[in-house]
Amino acid sequence: MQLKHPTNMMDFFRKSEGVWFSQRTVHHFDSVEDESGESNLIVEVLEKDDPRAIAICKQQNFDPALIAGGASFSWQSNIDEREPNPEYAAILVDLPDPENNRYGKFLRNRGYVEGIPVVGIYHFDEHGVLTINTEYERNQGQERCWFVNDDFRVRVMTVKMMNGVNQMAYCSERRCVSQSMLEKMLDANRLRATS
Repeated sequence: MQLKHPTNMMDFFRKSEGVWFSQRTVHHFDSVEDESGESNLIVEVLEKDDPRAIAICKQQNFDPALIAGGASFSWQSNIDEREPNPEYAAILVDLPDPENNRYGKFLRNRGYVEGIPVVGIYHFDEHGVLTINTEYERNQGQERCWFVNDDFRVRVMTVKMMNGVNQMAYCSERRCVSQSMLEKMLDANRLRATS
């Protein structure tokens, strides 16, 4: 089956919707030891009229009419059965370039590097690789993300700190199969086996 690469941010959000098992390694280029961990990443697509997206747009002085949609990203321990902690969630709002939706800006209520509202710029290359550049008050971040197949994606992030220290992170993410999705797959295979 041929992989259909996302070509704009809303395609990317829709392709990412669901629960992902994320394995992450962070390399610090100073005296801090490297880190690694596992978590669940929960992605929910937001429509352009979602009140959270509109509020973020207004908070950052952008016209809500420019919104194409957005997504909510939540993280939780992969063994935690409670609802994700909203303190670890982020809302991203897509403001595509009206002339070429492979490019655009996104608004984020809480930055990855610094926990403040932030505006990033993005673009998709012809192979579906998303590149995001974000300028924070004291740091610069770049993230690249791509789908290896519909159920496996890779993210690579670099951060340049004002004090000259850099860090790099790598995440591999596998889509988690929900119970209802598993039942649909079983039904399809049973039907195929009896045909």
